[in-house]
Amino acid sequence: TERLVLLRPQAHHLAAYTAYCASDRSAFVGSPYDAVGAFEKFAIMVGHWTLRDSGRFVMIDKASDAPIGHVGALRLTLEEPPDLTWAIWNGTYEGRGYAYEAATAYLHHALRDPGFDRMLIRIAENNHRSQRLAKRLGARRDLFALAPSWAPDMVTYDLRLRGIG
Repeated sequence: TERLVLLRPQAHHLAAYTAYCASDRSAFVGSPYDAVGAFEKFAIMVGHWTLRDSGRFVMIDKASDAPIGHVGALRLTLEEPPDLTWAIWNGTYEGRGYAYEAATAYLHHALRDPGFDRMLIRIAENNHRSQRLAKRLGARRDLFALAPSWAPDMVTYDLRLRGIG
């Protein structure tokens, strides 16, 4: 994108991810996590690419070359559409459009995969900023969706990708 490079997670991104996991910034995903918990979550992010041939990218700020967040697919089961996830790891980048920029770029990338015509977005019920972003991306809240067992405080948004192009 204009300001970001999206890369598969690499070992040198772990320190920034660990700092994010230890901070209040990860409150909506069950934080805080110690270094071991952060490593485990990061290893899942890395391994997802091997197991599902898709996954989350790390957002790299072009101006500073710093890893600032992640965006992309999480697919814990093949029975449901993949989840679109995002997080800004460093508060310096919050509220400046980076999550929207990365998510939009990711969605255009996902359109190339015939299995990605729909994504779910699960957001903590009190994470209003991410809910606004989901709506801006074109997702609609599914008032009838049950929260997944692994995230009982989440609400679900449904995003149809074929209209994005």
